[in-house]
Amino acid sequence: MEWLLDPLNASFVQRAVLGGGLVAVFCAVVGTWVVVRGMAFLGDAMSHGLLPGIAIASLLGGNLIIGAAISAAATAAGVSAITRNRRVSQDTAIGLLFVVMLSLGVIIVSASGSFAVDLTGTLFGDVLAVGTDDILMLSGVGIVVLTAAALFHRAFMAAAFNQQKAATLGFRPRLTHFVLLCLITLTVAASFQVVGTLLVFGLLIAPPAAALVWAKSIRTVMVLGALIGVASVITGLWVSWHASTAAGATIALVAALSYFVSALARSLVRGATVTPAPAAVNPEPTYTPVPELEMEPISSAAHHP
Repeated sequence: MEWLLDPLNASFVQRAVLGGGLVAVFCAVVGTWVVVRGMAFLGDAMSHGLLPGIAIASLLGGNLIIGAAISAAATAAGVSAITRNRRVSQDTAIGLLFVVMLSLGVIIVSASGSFAVDLTGTLFGDVLAVGTDDILMLSGVGIVVLTAAALFHRAFMAAAFNQQKAATLGFRPRLTHFVLLCLITLTVAASFQVVGTLLVFGLLIAPPAAALVWAKSIRTVMVLGALIGVASVITGLWVSWHASTAAGATIALVAALSYFVSALARSLVRGATVTPAPAAVNPEPTYTPVPELEMEPISSAAHHP
């Protein structure tokens, strides 16, 4: 049993577990709405769009988290600006900003010889370098994200399934979408140090997607997704310790594999039972929600933000 617990004896691994676990929790909460609302491509573009802000912040000696947040926010604003032209679809706008931001980041990095050494850590993360200050920062981000998610839960729920109904109930879909974009920006900006700008998308999407295979309510998806994310962090660190692989990449791979394991297990369970498939939630969703997901009742807008 000692070989199983050996990694946890190292203090830097303990900090990595704590920091990675915090990231997994708020990534699961925000990622649930990203998956349900069909915004995965936008989340991917924003995570890759962190690179220019990180590069500029590093060159100027500024805070990398702030630089990453500004860069992600610029990506989201750029998508909104381009989609004002009705001839350009949202997917096209996201793809354009994806290429522009990633290319710009690589150009800035390549043009500054001093920053090239840190490129690997920026792209793929350095979870083993997480310190006490980082854990405190991640805790603060977690509090902000969880608080905002709780306050806007009804608004997110209504807008995810039917924006017209959300407006009728008194919720403001545009404000709701803006708040969700802010939460995605904050989440990916705070998470890049753990798994890097190229892999943060894995923790944001994979655990909620794996949870959706089993769960039938938003809250259950969030809780189960957080548990899967934390388990992915611990498993990834353990595999990395014994296999001498990159910790951030291993965590992201384990998180992605969790979906395929969940899907396979679910198919085996369904094959062994004769349970009828549940009906679709809503015949006219604004986005494309998972068919088996049950919408929580929203009777009035009396308590919306």
